[in-house]
This record gives sequence, C-alpha cells and structure tokens, in this order.
Amino acid sequence: MSDDINSVDVGTAQDVEDIMKKYDRESNVRIWEGRPAVIVRWLSALFSLYCIYVTLFSTAMPEIRLNIFLGLILILGYLHYPIRKASGEIKPGLNDSISIPITLDTTPRVNSIPFYDIIIMLAGAIPFFYFAWNAESIIKLALRVTSPRNPNYVLMVSMAVIAILSTMELCRRCVGIPILCVVGALMLYAFSTVRFGKVIYDLYYSTGDGLRSTPIEVCAKYIVVFIIFGAFLERTGISTFFINLANAIAGASAGGPAKVAVISSALCGMVSGSSVGNTVTTGSVTIPMMKRTGYKPEFAGAVEAAASTGGQIMPPIMGAAAFLMAEYMGIPYSQVALKAILPAVLYFTGIYIAVHLEARKLGLKGIPKEELPRILKLLPKIYLLLPLVVLVIMVSTNMYTMQFSAAIAIGIAILVGLMNSDERITPRKIIDALEAGGRGTITVAVACAMAGLVAGCITSTGLASELITMVVNVSGGHAFIALVLTMICCIILGMGVPTTANYCIMAATCAPILMAPAIGIEKICAHFFVFYFGIVADITPPVALAAYAGSAIAKAPPMKTAFNATKLAIGAFIVPYIFAFTPAMLFENVQPIIAIAGAGPVLTNILVVLEIVLICATALLGIFGVAAALNGYLYKPMNPILRVIICAGGLSMLVPGIVSDLIGLMLVGFVVTVQYMKRDVNPAV
Repeated sequence: MSDDINSVDVGTAQDVEDIMKKYDRESNVRIWEGRPAVIVRWLSALFSLYCIYVTLFSTAMPEIRLNIFLGLILILGYLHYPIRKASGEIKPGLNDSISIPITLDTTPRVNSIPFYDIIIMLAGAIPFFYFAWNAESIIKLALRVTSPRNPNYVLMVSMAVIAILSTMELCRRCVGIPILCVVGALMLYAFSTVRFGKVIYDLYYSTGDGLRSTPIEVCAKYIVVFIIFGAFLERTGISTFFINLANAIAGASAGGPAKVAVISSALCGMVSGSSVGNTVTTGSVTIPMMKRTGYKPEFAGAVEAAASTGGQIMPPIMGAAAFLMAEYMGIPYSQVALKAILPAVLYFTGIYIAVHLEARKLGLKGIPKEELPRILKLLPKIYLLLPLVVLVIMVSTNMYTMQFSAAIAIGIAILVGLMNSDERITPRKIIDALEAGGRGTITVAVACAMAGLVAGCITSTGLASELITMVVNVSGGHAFIALVLTMICCIILGMGVPTTANYCIMAATCAPILMAPAIGIEKICAHFFVFYFGIVADITPPVALAAYAGSAIAKAPPMKTAFNATKLAIGAFIVPYIFAFTPAMLFENVQPIIAIAGAGPVLTNILVVLEIVLICATALLGIFGVAAALNGYLYKPMNPILRVIICAGGLSMLVPGIVSDLIGLMLVGFVVTVQYMKRDVNPAV
C-alpha cells in the first residue's frame, strides 16, 4: 500500500509550508540556523518550564505574574515573527516606482532580526517588567497613575502606550488583521468618548480589565499547560495509533480512506488544539490514501480539513477549550463534555455520510483487508490513551485543579512515550515538545491579550449596552437575525485564530450579546454557539486555513477545497441554531417525553432518558437527510425536487419536537422509499 500511496501526486512538506506562508500569518516565522536556532529553541523550552512552574507553585499577585508572562511573550514573539510574510526586512535604497528612499527586501533571511524589531521588542517588553517590579506602588496609585498630577505621568502613560502598541503589532504579525481592526476601532471610540488617562488606565494598569483581564489570566493559568500537554501527547505516537485504529475500523468499507480521515482526525484533533496542525499531521497520511482510492483532490483535501476542524469540538478534550468553557460558564467540566457529545456526533456523522455517499456514487472501493492493521494487534498500544484518561478523570472528579491535572498528564505522557518502542520519546523530543509548547503559546496569548483590550474598551466606555441595543435594533428583536449577525461576527473574528484563543475572544465579545434579555439565548447555548462558529472559520472562505493546508497536500485549488469543506461541515452551520432555540439538544432543560400526572421520580427519569434517546435518534436521521440532499445521491442520483424534500425533512427532524419529527420522518422516508424502489435502474455500484 505504501508504494501505491507514494506514487500518488500529492504536495510535499515544502508545498504545505509555501501555501501556509501565503495565507497563515502564524506559519511565517524567522529562519534560525546553527547557534541562534539553539538559543531560540532553548528560550522557548525554558519559557514553557517557567509557565508550568508559575501556574503550579507561584503565589505572586496577578499583576506580577501576568506582566512577566506578557513581557516574555513579546520577547519570544518578536524573535519568531518578522515584520512581513516573506521574512524580509526594510533597508535603505531607492524604489524605482516611487521616490521613497526605502525598499523592501523580500528574500528570506537566515539568522536575521533587524534593528527595529529589537527596538520594538525591548521597548514593548520593558514596560511589562517595570510594572511587575513596581506592582504594589502602581496598584496603590490606582487612577492617579495616569493623572496629569502624577509627577511621572509622561513616563507611565508612554510606557502603557508603547506596551499596547507593540502587543498590537505582534498580533498583526502572528494572528492577523481582523481582530486588530476590531480592537483599533474600539480604541478610537474609547479615546474619543472617555478621558485619555482613564482609557490608558483601564487598558493597561487596571487589575480587572484590559490586557490583564480574564482572557490573559485564563491563558497564563490554564491554556499554556494544555498547549504543552498537547505537544507532549503528539510525541508519544498517539496520532499513529489513532490512524491505525481508524484504518482497522473503517479502512475496508466503501471509500474507506475518507472514513479513516474522519475518524482519525476526530480523535487526533480533540487533543491537538489546532485545525491546521491536525490537517497537516493526519492529512499527510489520509489524503494520499483518498486520492489513490479515487476521490477528487479537492474533495480529499476538504474531507481532511472538515474532519480536522471538527476535532476541536470533539469531547472530552475539545482542543483544551472544554476546560476553558467550564471556567467561563461556571459549570463542571464533566457537564461541558457531556453537552458537547450530541453536536459533535451530528457533525462527524454528517461528514461520514457524505463521504460514504460520494464513494457509492463514484463506485469507490475500500483498502484490501490484508493491507490493514488488525484491531487485536493494536490493543497492546492502548496504554497510549493513559494520559488522556487520567486527565479526564482527574478534572471530572475535581481531584485537583485543572492546571495541576494537566501537569500530571504531561508526566504520564512522558512515561507512556518511554514505553512506546515504535516512537520512543527521547530527551530531544522532550525539548521539542517544550519548544513547541512555548512557540504555540505566543499566538494564543497575543489573541487573548486582544480579547482583553476589546473587553477593556467596552467596559471603559459602557459600550456593552449600546452594542446590545444596536444588535436588537438591527435584528428587529428577532433572535434568529441576531444569531445570524453573531455568526458572521464570529467567523470574521475567528479567521486564523487558534482554537483556545478563538473561544476566549468569542466568550468576551459575542456571547454576552446573545445572553442579553432582549435576545434571550441561554448562557450555555450562547457559549456553544459562538464557540462553534469561531471554529468553523478555519474552513469558511475566504480565510479557510485548514482547507488551504489540505489543498496544499492534495494539490487542489485552495478555494475549491474550502467550498467543499464548508459543504461537508454543514452540520456545524445548522446544529448551533437548533440548540440555540432548543437547549434540549445540549441536554439542557430536558422535559419528559410525555407528561404523566403523579409520575414518581423513577418513571420521570425513564421518560427523560427516552426523550434524550428520541432527540439523538431524530437528530441523526435529520443530519442524514441534509447530507444526502447536499450530495444528491442515495441509491441513485436524486433530482432537485427529491433533494429539496429530503433536505426539508432532515431540517425538520433536527428541531426537537414530536410534530416536527413526524413531518421530517415522513419526508425523509418518502425520498428513501422512492430511491430504494428505483435502485436497480442504472445502479451506481
């Protein structure tokens, strides 16, 4: 099988790197070699160790911890990310087209960091370290720190402005423009309506708003440790285990490689925390297999991108977002994981059905059984799941704090890696994991800092009520229109932002609007809604980074791959609207299937369980109807009328309720019956 896969025309690692450098700012890093590379590598690794130590043992006040954390993030950030995508630098010269004595050398440079980046890096980091060193005296001054009566007024304001601007510039380099535009607009509004000194205080010196608000606190306390845990877990060989397991389960069925991609990406993606990283990791194996089987390149890349993106919503880990959602929503982690089950199952079921129908339509076969791994031979490797199992148990039972549980899981991952003879973890891999964790933290922390600035501007100006009023006025008080507007906002703000930081931004900006009494979406539903649509930004054109990564491996047009991925992930665009209006899909406020007067607690619980089973069953049938409509094939190609009917039936069954379920069941059943009766006419397989 490997020889056949190697003969398939797929993109190389360089192709993936080139296309990601074109579209993804996080992929555009400086090129370090030799001794400078060793220095940067060790700085990143030591930063990870520092973060683990601080989150576990530090008793310092937040103003000290968070300022040091942000200062180190700026240093590492400017060491990794250049001013432009091409890793070039500005140098004196004469431009031929316009008379400006500056030219831009776009040739990638090795071991080069221009002087202006060093100046920005130091100028931006020093204010954070100064604040940490003088935290107690600055806190005592409170608002007077930015009052013109303060003898050090110019110094304090200048440092705050420089720190904020340098953080925003780093955001431009490693995250992107959309969130920066929002921050810039809100800051301009704040400075035009509120006293200058107060805005500066709220954004930089305040202990509860601005840069040091909840998003960056959560990042420094929880996210960092989970990012490092994910980096260690990847080096235990668990991705190979997941891919082999998926092959053993579904590889031999019709269009098996695509189904393998769905299963393996769901399993790998829930721990990776990166849609793009998951696409590249599993896609390098699954996409060649799909192309070899006969899937079109754009479809193969889309399947991997859609499944990898869905890994971020797959419980119990959800790319570490589950632990953050528990913190933001104020509910136990176990409840978050439970509530995420049905939407995730619907998402992956939709993709699985789509690839199965596509295989039937094209007459594609599976992988020969003799070329597939046996489940019994995989069982000895099941110990690779131990870090995940221990982490989930410790967090679910509240045995320890989330960060301590993650630290224990890191230690177990190292032990498990030592036991894996196929991909044994070594001291070098440990340093690699620490380096990857430190590097991965940069983008997340910067995005969280921007979320803090957004929250700070809204708090400083009292803009929250005005934003809610504006959304209510634009939507005319209709919750559905408000949800559509929020969806658009989430997709725009989520472009190119990592999963965990993505959710922090959505929780700070979009969720409160939906929870307003005038709109009336329940808290848990609102948070899940914004989380889902922030995630699907990775496969939604025009900035569909996961789809672009898949297209690079598949050697397919990026935009065509993105549109295919969006169609495959249709469940992620439908299901959030359903649970926004019917929380029962999230197992919230579930009522008994039948109200029986005088029913005891046992009978009531049985009826509630039956209601949950009914919701799950009808939702699965509903997603089947929608997937079949989009694919246009069941037993044979469907005409447009049948596609509309089965789509309407599927949507009806996605809405919990006896009447809607019966209507949907009849419509879906009608189309399936018609297709089945004509199955022998021009069969596809």
